[in-house]
Amino acid sequence: MPRIISVSLSESLLEEVSRIQREMGFSGRSEVIRAGLRRLIAERRELERMRGRINSILLVVHEREDEDIVNRIKHEFDDIINTQLHSHLKREKCLEIFILDGEAERIREIVDRFETCGKMEYVNLIIP
Repeated sequence: MPRIISVSLSESLLEEVSRIQREMGFSGRSEVIRAGLRRLIAERRELERMRGRINSILLVVHEREDEDIVNRIKHEFDDIINTQLHSHLKREKCLEIFILDGEAERIREIVDRFETCGKMEYVNLIIP
């Protein structure tokens, strides 16, 4: 039996959910949110299956004003960051590209830190 929960969304996020609903033909905004949750769960399971030493690329997009948060996190993980590229994007956004080399557990930790800090707009780990 489905359970009903309350979720608070900013106006801009709600507009995006509604746009995706219309463009992709979802029956309602709840379906969009369920699809997003299924994708997040699948990505998390994939991260949890990683083992051993891994080379990977981590992409992070954030507001320029949140650069201090990125710097704090990256200094906690300098043992696995081989290279970092920083680029300014349009609308006061920044792109960080991290080339990572380390144990799967450490890679998961840095991804978790960026995803859960609440300020990153996009976080994506690529394992070639």
